[in-house]
Amino acid sequence: MTDAPRAGEADQASPRAPRLLYGMAAVKVVFVLAVLRAFAAPFTKDFFDEELISMPTWEWVLCSLTPAILVFLARRPEDWAGLADERNFLRIPLGFYFLFALAFAVLQGVWILWIAVAATIGAFLGIRYLNSKEATHAH
Repeated sequence: MTDAPRAGEADQASPRAPRLLYGMAAVKVVFVLAVLRAFAAPFTKDFFDEELISMPTWEWVLCSLTPAILVFLARRPEDWAGLADERNFLRIPLGFYFLFALAFAVLQGVWILWIAVAATIGAFLGIRYLNSKEATHAH
């Protein structure tokens, strides 16, 4: 009649929790680097009168995959509950990656950015699914 977890449950949950927090830290670092990378091309054109760095393409796809990978890794209800404080932050980089990738895929015809669009939509759907799954488990 105690609320203490059983020995097997504690052993399974404890090693995964730090990994997910490291994953969330990686999402934040990659997001900051992606924002700097996105604005590097216009800055070089302003400062040096020529574009030294082109606009992001394939690296943007890699950046947009990091939140999607984290959502996939946190698909267990216990893991998703452990990311409760960080879930709203996940939407910020996903929205930024989605808007940037969609704009450049449509307006400049960069086909590889469609992968980033698909990855961000998949991550948004994953967040929605896991949130609904958590709500059904709560009731």
